[in-house]
Amino acid sequence: MLRIGCHLSSSKGFKAMGQTAASIQANTFQFFTRNPRGTRAKEIKEEDVKSFLALAAEKDITPVLAHAPYILNACSKDEGLRKVAKDTMADDLKRMEHIPGNFYNFHPGCHVGQGVETGISQIAAMLNEIIKPGQHTTMLLETMAGKGSEIGGRFEELREILDQVEEWERVGVCLDTCHVWDSGYDIANRLDEVVREFDRVIGLNKLKAIHLNDSMNPLGSRKDRHARIGEGKIGYDALARVVTHPALRELPFFLETPNELEGYAREIAMMRRVWEG
Repeated sequence: MLRIGCHLSSSKGFKAMGQTAASIQANTFQFFTRNPRGTRAKEIKEEDVKSFLALAAEKDITPVLAHAPYILNACSKDEGLRKVAKDTMADDLKRMEHIPGNFYNFHPGCHVGQGVETGISQIAAMLNEIIKPGQHTTMLLETMAGKGSEIGGRFEELREILDQVEEWERVGVCLDTCHVWDSGYDIANRLDEVVREFDRVIGLNKLKAIHLNDSMNPLGSRKDRHARIGEGKIGYDALARVVTHPALRELPFFLETPNELEGYAREIAMMRRVWEG
């Protein structure tokens, strides 16, 4: 069965997100843990969690992917900003224990002139501080478009971070199709090669989720602007091959395309038809 969903608003709680996912035939979903441009988070209500877990079991909604706020930068040149990132993500991991067995995705960050190696060391150091033995959530480093001083535009950079994390089993990677395309990996014409390169550098066992997005920009543009499926430079046929690729088809897919619910429902149905052949 294809695991596919989209990004949903968390403003009304877990149960509401589960109900919305089910209404558009999604069997997984992504949400922001708090304001995506800030650090304030709403209180988690035990009754809401209990209701969601019952609904998720009934509707077979799994896994859930939480996304860290965009503003967090684990390798900022400013020590205070690095602390905000660490404290916020540590709190998010505690909150995620309410719905165990899921994923927490974050953008590695921008080194802001410190250099890639310094940035990588700072990200890994943060992960070693906040990931605890026995936690039920797997942290995912997201592949990035490589704009500016962004870390994660190359598979090698993510591997270097992973290699420095002590709790190896509790970290993985979320591959964003728009981002890897924008960073120069030709998933439209050389998907098999890109998959083999990921396996060689990182290992497919570390690939836990995929953000399924088209791109408004050409290959290697380093821009990061998402497009609806089939309306961008990657194209429908190429993204259909991603969803059905033997090494990828059993992973959960999360749409971050510029859509409302109706558009997400259409893309979910479209990709499900492709997956089912």
